[in-house]
Amino acid sequence: MHGPATAGWLVVALCAAAGTYCLLRLRGAPGAGRGTAGGEALMGFGMAAMAVPAAVVTPPRWIWLLYASVFGVAALRTLGPARRSSHHLHHLVGMLAMVYMSVAMALLPGAAHDGHGAQGTGDAGGTPLATGVLLIYYAGFVLWTGARLLPLQTGTVTAPDSRAGPELAGTVLADTALPDTGRTTGPVAGTVTEAAPVVVPDAGAPENRPEMALACRLSMGIAMLAMLLTL
Repeated sequence: MHGPATAGWLVVALCAAAGTYCLLRLRGAPGAGRGTAGGEALMGFGMAAMAVPAAVVTPPRWIWLLYASVFGVAALRTLGPARRSSHHLHHLVGMLAMVYMSVAMALLPGAAHDGHGAQGTGDAGGTPLATGVLLIYYAGFVLWTGARLLPLQTGTVTAPDSRAGPELAGTVLADTALPDTGRTTGPVAGTVTEAAPVVVPDAGAPENRPEMALACRLSMGIAMLAMLLTL
């Protein structure tokens, strides 16, 4: 793609990391989730390959046509699920965006593929209308996904009021269960101490956590914005 080489390599690293994480999700995902994770991994690695700066690697025209064919087939496979799920509909938009960018790069004049690209010739790939629509869509998607990743408001635990009575200020009455028989003893008196925080272990693996999947999609959305801007 066109644009500064530093920005291009940042997009490559971001998309490659997202694609690797999606592969990890693919390993432990259930049946329906495997297709979603596989599609996102394809998107991540495909975007990483397309984002390599043109001044470093100059792919021939047939490479862009190959990209368009691969993502076109992936878009056709997503048509059915996209009718039933908004998430798959987003995948369909992403696949079509990849086809659009690949065709736009393949149709550029030969001078745009010689390592200088649009910076040197003034040529721009694609049409302003289609690029603008995709930019608006992905800008909205990034904002919406980022808002979903904001930390949720957590409640606070209020300490017992010392005015409730002397029996709550110095002792605690509780029924304790014997570990072996399950029988309970009578009330047990004890001194109130500061309770240690209760740590709830995470039952799921990191690759199966929903917030990590959202962060992966947010990363690819930002990368798609950058690629469309340098198209």
